[in-house]
Amino acid sequence: MSKATRTDARPAEPHAADSHDLIRVHGARVNNLKDVSVEIPKRRLTVFTGVSGSGKSSLVFNTIAAESQRLINETYSAFVQGFMPTLSRPEVDVLDGLTTVITVDQQRLGADPRSTVGTATDANAMLRILFSRLGKPHIGPPSAYAFNVPSVRASGAITVERGARKTVKATFNRTGGMCDRCEGRGAVSDIDLTQLYDDSKSLAEGAFTIPGWKSDSFWTVRVYAESGFLDPDKPIRRFTKKEMHDFLYREPTKVKVEGVNLTYEGLIPKIQKSFLAKDKEALQPHIRAFVERAVTFTTCPACDGTRLSEGARSSKIGRISIADACAMQISDLADWVRGLDEPSVAPLLDALQQSLDAFGEIGLGYLSLDRPSGTLSGGEAQRVKMIRHLGSSLTDITYVFDEPTIGLHPHDIQRMNDLLLRLRDKGNTVLVVEHKPETIAIADHIVDLGPGAGSGGGTVCFEGTVDGLRTGGTVTGRHFDDRAAVKESVRRPTGALEIRGATANNLRDVDVDIPLGVLAVVTGVAGSGKSSLVHGSLVKGPAAAEQGVVSIDQSAIRGSRRSNPATYTGLLDPIRKAFAKANGVKPALFSANSEGACPTCNGAGVVYTDLAMMAGVASVCEECEGKRFEASVLDHHLGGRDISEVLAMSVTEAEEFFGAGEAHTPAAHRILERLADVGLGYLSLGQPLTTLSGGERQRLKLATHMGEKGGVYVLDEPTTGLHLADVEQLLGLLDRLVDSGKSVVVVEHHQAVMAHADWIIDLGPGAGHDGGRVVFEGTPADLVAARSTLTGEHLAAYVGG
Repeated sequence: MSKATRTDARPAEPHAADSHDLIRVHGARVNNLKDVSVEIPKRRLTVFTGVSGSGKSSLVFNTIAAESQRLINETYSAFVQGFMPTLSRPEVDVLDGLTTVITVDQQRLGADPRSTVGTATDANAMLRILFSRLGKPHIGPPSAYAFNVPSVRASGAITVERGARKTVKATFNRTGGMCDRCEGRGAVSDIDLTQLYDDSKSLAEGAFTIPGWKSDSFWTVRVYAESGFLDPDKPIRRFTKKEMHDFLYREPTKVKVEGVNLTYEGLIPKIQKSFLAKDKEALQPHIRAFVERAVTFTTCPACDGTRLSEGARSSKIGRISIADACAMQISDLADWVRGLDEPSVAPLLDALQQSLDAFGEIGLGYLSLDRPSGTLSGGEAQRVKMIRHLGSSLTDITYVFDEPTIGLHPHDIQRMNDLLLRLRDKGNTVLVVEHKPETIAIADHIVDLGPGAGSGGGTVCFEGTVDGLRTGGTVTGRHFDDRAAVKESVRRPTGALEIRGATANNLRDVDVDIPLGVLAVVTGVAGSGKSSLVHGSLVKGPAAAEQGVVSIDQSAIRGSRRSNPATYTGLLDPIRKAFAKANGVKPALFSANSEGACPTCNGAGVVYTDLAMMAGVASVCEECEGKRFEASVLDHHLGGRDISEVLAMSVTEAEEFFGAGEAHTPAAHRILERLADVGLGYLSLGQPLTTLSGGERQRLKLATHMGEKGGVYVLDEPTTGLHLADVEQLLGLLDRLVDSGKSVVVVEHHQAVMAHADWIIDLGPGAGHDGGRVVFEGTPADLVAARSTLTGEHLAAYVGG
């Protein structure tokens, strides 16, 4: 092997290329950022911290990451850009020294029923290739093992236009792995027709009882009544056999209704496409309630829930089929793959091995590849996205993480820190938005934003090292070494919710009593069975309705740029009614989505100009000057303010405004009090939901649910997205809930919440099939004294016990 001769001579001057070692941001004004300027070192780990809503995501995601993505998109041709999302340049004066950004955020993975952990990563694709090469009997190519690919057979005549045109016979076969009974979903549905319509009524009398199907709806109800296939004036129970078949099962057929071409389709396939083809968890609450009422889902009897055809299940390597492999815990699957000695597929086995081992490294070895991706928590989804980057050979990439420690037990946070440092040490720039002191402590560089949230934030309060942060006097620095103490005295339970024989997911016939009238915390390492116990047995258990269980989970808030805290919480309804009563007009006038909307911008406040493959331009509406309402609406006042001025108020201002005087509105004041209680006093009532941070959305949801009448509140990691300073306020809120007579059950990893609890239920000892058992029940003080579990050890270290 020849090798070039190397000389040790060094140039006297450093190379110009080596001088680009900073990402420079000057004059950033995205969202609440106030002309922010920072210099971020490359090939280092930089942590961005600050209270929730201080501008961290605006700087990291909406400025640095967004501009990098926009510049990369611009390198493609105009034709290709036409198929890509259009991104506008962030509002910033200078962005210099950017590298390619890979964003690993908390957005949930696709909630499609056919999306699993295996399909969301490359693991399933590699397994399919492995079985297509080694499986016995051999049934076909990799597609024969894919539950998303149906088998197709066709034959007929085709015309070949090559020289002289001629017609030839051809046949086509494609072997897919999809179970034809459940179409790759693993479950079949049985629809209760009595929940769809009242058969004693005719279509003209409004027989349908499906949410959203109004009697005058052109696209749903009227297409049935005026299709010509059915008698709209005859009660459904008197339909003939043919009419009933056309009503329930008819194939899609073109019909004309009032001169408009529409598609008529039987009720059953229409319901299946519009409701059942979507993941149940992704549906709106009232639609989900209808689906749970009208549809029963049972494991597919043809494939036994594996989603795969009989052929795919019959092909095995040793005694393991691809269905068995996908159902294994990933840590066990990795051991099985490690034991395969097949030189003919050695490169494939190595790649698959690395991918499966990465799950274990990142603390997800307890998952299985057939786990539906819609059931993963935000933290689990973020870590699944990390899998593909861990073994990457790319360097000089900027990785951007959004609170990677979410959903992690203190035991697992060290592993996450090691992974972040590994990415940095390969020559990458790592930017992390984070609140946990354990991760802030490993940073090479810290950027602390604040000092407050919303309009009170958006400035850089500190830049430097961890030691500098501790003495810097910022909110983060002052709370960095905060430690909650274990309570000296705890509340006594007033009763208990009994859970007996819980076996959901990895739970092993668990019997446990959850005390009422106290603050109870359920904890344990990620994957130990906490959510399975609380959501599977408590929230959906038989005692839920009796006790009035209110569940506040981590599911995303849905809302467009027209949605805001006032519309989401229901606050706008009493405000509109108060304005209408004071001025003697209709409440609809005071909605920017209804009669009061500015006719030029339709109540959006801005006018959007679409520029095809270039970024669209949003300009403030000249007619309403961004106020969103028609000019005549703004002539109506309540307490000396018009509706646009009220929506521009912060929660704190509005609480005072509607609390007394001419604008006194008790219904609005109660909602505003709850928003202030959860620490959102700085939010403006009309701020679009799309601009809120993750922590703000979580607390907005908490404030909304606090208005519900329930005796037991179940919270799933309420500290998600909360700054160290905000956790103290959350603990005060939980205490007020318990002292008001409520029972609070919290699934949580944060040691401050554990220490503040009256009762702790610890699951474990490990994750997956190593967990699923109750390893401790008692007070935090007893857990610290015993140190018998991983949670006990970390809590003892936290409180200094």
